[in-house]
Amino acid sequence: MTTENQPSSPRPAVTVATADGRRAEVTLVGDIDVGALRALEEQLGAAPLSGAAEWTVDMNAVTRIDLACAYALLRAATLLPNAKVTILAARRSVQRTLRHAGLDAVAVIEER
Repeated sequence: MTTENQPSSPRPAVTVATADGRRAEVTLVGDIDVGALRALEEQLGAAPLSGAAEWTVDMNAVTRIDLACAYALLRAATLLPNAKVTILAARRSVQRTLRHAGLDAVAVIEER
């Protein structure tokens, strides 16, 4: 049995990494829409983030984020009131959606 004709798995939309347990990095890729919402919520509620005092969200490769996913980020950030959250490299249209959701009240959104 060969796998030549089987489609390759899509690149994950959400990954979470932590080096020391104190700092975590969330990387989002592609079009972050309702199809990615469940995976996003699962990753944001996972152990690496719940124990982190500071986390960054790398949005360099995000082409679009819908409001439901922006609200998921907001919920995760507010569940960790002492955590420092920084959004990195989001394009302007993504920044608008994040601000519309109110994420700028609990996170630093760095300009691209």
